[in-house]
Amino acid sequence: MRNDNSASRISAESLLDVAALRADTPGAGDVVHFNNAGCGLLAAPVLAAMVDHLRLEASIGGYEASAARAEQVREFYAETAALINCAPENIAFAGSATHAFSTALSAIPFEAGDVILTTRNDFISNQIAFLSLGKRFGVRAVHAPDLPEGGVDVEAMARLMREHRPRLVAATHIPTNSGLVQPVAEIGRHCRELDLLYLVDACQSVGQYPIDVAEIGCDLLTATCRKFLRGPRGSGFLYVSDRVLRAGYEPLFIDMYGARWVEPGRYQPVETAARFEDWEFPYAIVLGCAAAARYARQVGMDAIARRTPALAAGLRDRLADLPGVRVLDHGRQLGALVTFAIDGWQPEPFKAAMDARRINSALSYRHFAQFDFGDKDIDWCLRLSPHYYNTEQEVDQVVAAVADLSLVGGSRDDR
Repeated sequence: MRNDNSASRISAESLLDVAALRADTPGAGDVVHFNNAGCGLLAAPVLAAMVDHLRLEASIGGYEASAARAEQVREFYAETAALINCAPENIAFAGSATHAFSTALSAIPFEAGDVILTTRNDFISNQIAFLSLGKRFGVRAVHAPDLPEGGVDVEAMARLMREHRPRLVAATHIPTNSGLVQPVAEIGRHCRELDLLYLVDACQSVGQYPIDVAEIGCDLLTATCRKFLRGPRGSGFLYVSDRVLRAGYEPLFIDMYGARWVEPGRYQPVETAARFEDWEFPYAIVLGCAAAARYARQVGMDAIARRTPALAAGLRDRLADLPGVRVLDHGRQLGALVTFAIDGWQPEPFKAAMDARRINSALSYRHFAQFDFGDKDIDWCLRLSPHYYNTEQEVDQVVAAVADLSLVGGSRDDR
């Protein structure tokens, strides 16, 4: 499906020194990395921040190293807050986006009969969490319908808000299984009008697009650092609004970092989003995340948001022209996740054939996206996700590889 990203392809590269960015990316010369929706390639400053701290831990001890780097650790909150337009006190570190999401959910006092209003394109782990809440507490998930062209029907979702008065509204900005970009700010406007609690999963959008939590109007937002932000694995964060903090929301299992034990029978949560954190931190990873957020801001999120989806748009358009290839992305706005089905191949052999060409990609399966893949009548697809440090020549290389494999797929013994 062609989309309005196409017009910006030529101008997008001129905003960035791609050669310098690739020189700053140790892995860029080794592979064609089109799996940034899985993990982005680390930039050199991110790697250096982590390695330097591990060396310090090895030389003086872990507790001592964290004390020595306390100021740099605080920069994680400042850099992340600047990335999404909030105060550092509204940021909590998390081990992953899913960890952040489940911690946020645990703070909501659900009761039997409560409704979670969501979409048909939420991330698999979020959907499972909603089903788990239903199983344990009798909470019901209601899914807003999609528009014919793809993406949630916001007006229908607003009607469901008024009908059900949900305990929580939840939306995934960009689902993992397609290039769809959901209108989370439009959803947020309705949530504010009706004073509804709103949770946004920005796992695939942080580092790909500028994110402004004030514009989105969310109470809670979760993200990972390993994807388009190009941070280390095992890291993410949770944004918690002032409104939620003032209302006294806290995670179900709050620990000694998030609360003070003030009397034998009473504890007091801290006033900031730190109440959602645990005492034990992977400090080298936190420092790597700070470096990743700083690096993204130095590159420029507006420039990234032009180049990255534009590379994907060119890739998507060219794949759509190949025989035996069916591009699967639908919606009014499409991001840097490009998904397609290909005739004559099974998933693992096809990905292995791409791997053999040193092209990194990812597989998505029907159980990742029961609604979306059911609508599209597919059991699997390949996902390609370029980023700003990738080149047009790499797009050419990937398209040529898929074209070659589409021709030989039906006759391969290993399919």
